[in-house]
Amino acid sequence: MSVLSKINVHRRNIMRNLTKNVGKANIQDDFILVDKSEIKKVLICRPNGRLGNLLLITPLVQEVSEMFPNCKIDLFVKGTLAPIIFEKYDSVDKIIHLPKKPFKSLVEYSKVWISLKKAHYDLAINVDQNSSSGRLAVQFSNAKYKFFGDSIDESVEQKNDFEHIAKYPVYNFRNFLSKLRLPTNSNKIIAPIDLKLSASEITEGRKKLKEITDNDKKTICIFTYATGAKCLSEEWWEKFYSQLTAEYKDYNIIEILPVENVSQIGFKAPSFYSKDIREIGSVIANAELFIGADSGIMHLSSAVHTPTIGLFSVSNLKKYEPYDNCSIGIDVNLYTKKKYIKTINTILNNGRLNGLSKAI
Repeated sequence: MSVLSKINVHRRNIMRNLTKNVGKANIQDDFILVDKSEIKKVLICRPNGRLGNLLLITPLVQEVSEMFPNCKIDLFVKGTLAPIIFEKYDSVDKIIHLPKKPFKSLVEYSKVWISLKKAHYDLAINVDQNSSSGRLAVQFSNAKYKFFGDSIDESVEQKNDFEHIAKYPVYNFRNFLSKLRLPTNSNKIIAPIDLKLSASEITEGRKKLKEITDNDKKTICIFTYATGAKCLSEEWWEKFYSQLTAEYKDYNIIEILPVENVSQIGFKAPSFYSKDIREIGSVIANAELFIGADSGIMHLSSAVHTPTIGLFSVSNLKKYEPYDNCSIGIDVNLYTKKKYIKTINTILNNGRLNGLSKAI
């Protein structure tokens, strides 16, 4: 870990300790009864600019939109990806984004916080209870009801999928609504992450994929890159790619390239490169299967409803694994060649219509 990374980790730990009790005084058992029609303006706070983390809040945005169908949602985030990700979300009104590097843009950074304070909201929601800036944003906001993302009911934490970063904010939010005396279904299946590609975008993606393959075979997409320790070695990918090409001769194997334009297999496979997130998603949406390490592009694949195999070596699998649409997370430290083939075959045979048992 670099010196800068160590400093950032230390800084985040300090901020979490300083802000962990922000909003705790708001947790009480005597919330007043609220009429759903009162909630017309909602603020959702996730001050993070990473592709994966922004995609992972789409289930919560869907939950809020369903609970309050007449509301408009403002998103408090970081960076410039959110307008692209939430382009097709009719309920999302305004994107309030902090600069990626606040210490280099102090004036802009301050203006964003001031604009947040000036706005009026019926409800403000912090997505991740461990986000110090998210807690502060909710506290700072001018909102009638404030939810800081805490898990108030221990029984909620007993759910077998509670640990997932896209799901526990929804479970916690449902529990918060029950404190407001609003009827909720705590056992309702949580929505998948969703980019909401349009039919025309998917059609364009099909055309681009056809230009690459120039045949009618089905396609398996791979993504060989990931940041830091999550990135599997060239040796691992070379072996895995050889295995794929040998086992699946009736499929195209296409590599989706990262913005860094690097390949762990030395560009041996036909590839697709773009800096446009929706364009990348439209190509992946036309594949039968996506295989890649824990990364933003892995979550993007899940968000366009392509069956996804997430390869995990160091990340918390239960927290970040892809779900829905036959998707599964794999611990590469425990898998053998035989298990990979069995898992891939199960997904390809079941397709998008049937679920995949996690017991593989």
